[in-house]
Amino acid sequence: MAVPMKNGGIGTGKVILYVILSGITTGIGAFFGSLVGSISLTIISLCLSFAAGAMLYIVTGELIPEANGLYKGRMSAIANILGFILGIIAVRI
Repeated sequence: MAVPMKNGGIGTGKVILYVILSGITTGIGAFFGSLVGSISLTIISLCLSFAAGAMLYIVTGELIPEANGLYKGRMSAIANILGFILGIIAVRI
């Protein structure tokens, strides 16, 4: 996170401040997640399914088209399919 900001010309002090602020929000989110997650297993499963859906949205909306644009051909599609299959197998084990 800091390297792209530093390469973009942002000063060292601002970079450190932004990194600390993003770390604080992560800690606050983890705290509230532990509070909500301790309520019941149903709440935990709902939160995890929402997070998984958000990640799938990001991957299918951003990363897969970018990979297809960078690497012409079928290999990126085959690798995505294999990745999903391996993920399903890993969950089942």
